Amino acid sequence: MKKILYALTVVAVVTAACSKNLKELNIDTKNPSAAPSYAFFTNAQRTLSNTLASSSVNLNIFRLIVQQWQETQYPEESQYDLGTRTIPDNVWDALYRDVIRDLREAKTLIPDDVVDASQQKNELAIAEIMEIYTWYYLVTTFGNIPYTDAMDIEKTFPKYDDAKTVFNDLLTRLDAAIGNLDPGAASFGGADVLYGGDIVQWKKFANSIKLKMGITIADDDGAKAKSTIESAVSSGVFTSNDDNAEFKYLAAPPNTNPIWVDLVQSNRDDFVAASPFVDQLLAFTDPRIDNYFTEDGAGRASTAITSYSGAEPGIQSAYAPNSHVSTAIVAPDFPALLLDYSEVEFYLAEAAQRGYAVGGTAAGHYANGITASILYWGGTGTEATTYLAKPGVVYNAANWKKSVGVQQWIAFYNRGWDAWISWRRLDNPVLVAPDEALSETPVRYPYPINEQNVNTSNWEEASEAIGGDAVETKLWWDKF
Repeated sequence: MKKILYALTVVAVVTAACSKNLKELNIDTKNPSAAPSYAFFTNAQRTLSNTLASSSVNLNIFRLIVQQWQETQYPEESQYDLGTRTIPDNVWDALYRDVIRDLREAKTLIPDDVVDASQQKNELAIAEIMEIYTWYYLVTTFGNIPYTDAMDIEKTFPKYDDAKTVFNDLLTRLDAAIGNLDPGAASFGGADVLYGGDIVQWKKFANSIKLKMGITIADDDGAKAKSTIESAVSSGVFTSNDDNAEFKYLAAPPNTNPIWVDLVQSNRDDFVAASPFVDQLLAFTDPRIDNYFTEDGAGRASTAITSYSGAEPGIQSAYAPNSHVSTAIVAPDFPALLLDYSEVEFYLAEAAQRGYAVGGTAAGHYANGITASILYWGGTGTEATTYLAKPGVVYNAANWKKSVGVQQWIAFYNRGWDAWISWRRLDNPVLVAPDEALSETPVRYPYPINEQNVNTSNWEEASEAIGGDAVETKLWWDKF
């Protein structure tokens, strides 16, 4: 009898379990099984902005490479140690896995999420522009990269494409995306943190990216650069700081300024000003110095501009005696700049100097670039006028790469990645590698360790094609 009762009990339990559908146990009720296109798009904007703005030594050390900042206790990254923290791997993952993948997913979902055909077209074009801009940073950082095979789940060992071919294809795609923008139709609205879905602003942003890409290749292919830049300018680039592509962070976590996260929330004192940068600001009596850094710990009067100092690059440095990152920059809601008007004007100065038809003069655009930067950082027009009259600042057409290079380096403060691209292209300012450096100042990033170990044959082929997988290997556009 006991056996019969046991058997009946088992049958009853199994029957009850079957009636409740065990498959439901596999459903995670706390996480959605699907997400709307705009969620992927917004997250991609956020991740790209965070990656470009980050001060994490595990991800973005470009402020150290271009000697705007210097490390205190742990100077390894200032000495160009890219491998210990697998920094190239982290950059690669952030841009491929976390930005491009989300943008591709957004583009896949938009046709189902958006009924209006014109709005669909705008949203697809905007997501495409964001993707192209992300590819720009990959191809100018590494050289040959997986492109045509990238993000294809069927191609687990993607081949690397020639970097120049990738770059030219990106320009073709950018033209198509610009042509698909319709100011008369809606787009992402509030899901677009940069411009709130404003198509007119997106067109200016896209054309300014096109200008940036054109100037990047000016030393390699002058004819291509000329046609690209002139086309961008005729279609309309940024004309004031009101056009700046800013990702606006919030005052409370989790969507806060990554520098605040890295330095304030984490209670870190890892960075101070670097002496080459501060010394240049002091030499020019630059009005932006108090917007960039705090005064040093020497106890001098706050009215003296000489109360700022930086630490020597690559050398372990004390925190207290040196100037620190300004309180404004470490605020939780300080925005990230993806591209700004000052940058555009410096590109136009260079284009005019090269004889491209962009209107105005090289000296005029150069002055506009400096003025825009000073105004953005809280300065005045009077300060800009005084600064432009200084002997070391006046535009020098005979040595324009120095004039533009040094001033872009200063204006690109807190945008180390773009400062690094500009420095490689213009070879100014002159940066001397620290005595303890593991290499010369990097002019590219080596490929990720994961690529070397997993995608070995394609990595070997790509490395040979660019002249060696080393930080000293110049990319195709970096001619001098």
